[in-house]
Amino acid sequence: MIGIVGYGTQIPRYRIKVEEIAKVWGTDAPTYKRGLNLNEKSVPSPDEDCITLSVNAARNAMLRAMIDPADIGAVYVGSESHPYAVKPTGTIVSEALGACPYVHTADFEFACKAGTEAMFVALHLVKSGVVKYALGIGADTSQGAPGDALEYSASAGAAAFVMGAKNVIAELIDTHCFMTDTPDFWRRENAHYPEHGGRFTGEPSYMKHTAGAVNAILEKTKMKPGDLDYMIFHQPNGKFPVQMAFSLGFKEPQFRHGLLTPTLGNTYSGSSPLGLAATLDVAKPNQTILIVSYGSGAGSDAFIFKTTEKLLEIRDKAPLVRKQLDEHLMYLEYGQYAKFRHKILKPE
Repeated sequence: MIGIVGYGTQIPRYRIKVEEIAKVWGTDAPTYKRGLNLNEKSVPSPDEDCITLSVNAARNAMLRAMIDPADIGAVYVGSESHPYAVKPTGTIVSEALGACPYVHTADFEFACKAGTEAMFVALHLVKSGVVKYALGIGADTSQGAPGDALEYSASAGAAAFVMGAKNVIAELIDTHCFMTDTPDFWRRENAHYPEHGGRFTGEPSYMKHTAGAVNAILEKTKMKPGDLDYMIFHQPNGKFPVQMAFSLGFKEPQFRHGLLTPTLGNTYSGSSPLGLAATLDVAKPNQTILIVSYGSGAGSDAFIFKTTEKLLEIRDKAPLVRKQLDEHLMYLEYGQYAKFRHKILKPE
């Protein structure tokens, strides 16, 4: 049995509401809220980058995994906001956890699916027997240019998963991938903010790749939408994943717990992994979970997991996603938000 043996998350406590952003740019907040199914988003503090988020999420995952850090054979961090162009995020995370020096480390990038890339490789390294445990992390402090539509949703958060073959809480049933070269979103070297080809964003990119990955893994596993207890899609906003779910034959109870965007925003590489963590927070043993990521450029990774009795034993050893998402929040005015973002993008 191969799968998840521990999971953890980290979500900043700062928030900004859609109305606050719309007020500055003279746009209609109700229109954005309806169109994006989005009310507010998380905001990282000035000293909170994807390394900070990854370390804290990984520590929470280790609390649930209850393993010796020295047994971790690989640490992979997926993000599109790594703090350094030349200096790995993964080495800092590995050192903070106590996994060094005998650990394989790499940073992954693939827009918003970099997190599931890390998870995919971690799972299959364990499955092949190369390492005993592997850690896959999705983390981002997302970028959205001031006044751009992305500014309303680009947020911050991280989810980490320890993969192993002992004391598995969610067994891996299968994986599948769907990739094409579709230029819907990009950020050039030295650019602070990404650009996007609006007409490519929906149907030829997100919809096509998500549906392609879902249909492929269901065919591979001989399953139907009704056979799954839960499903999570990448959440660029709160509208796309709901539309996609209904179009593929899923129902609201299957995606309710993993849909975080309306009060979290789009955490990019952390988006679908955070949805998986939130679903593990409520799932019962012997339930099946489908997670499908999406990354611009473009591609989707699909996984099906089946929970075990062990999940109930470890769940309360670290903070639940909804607790981090809904409690002890601090709301920012746009001036404070802009100051935070300026310090993150241009540190003194």
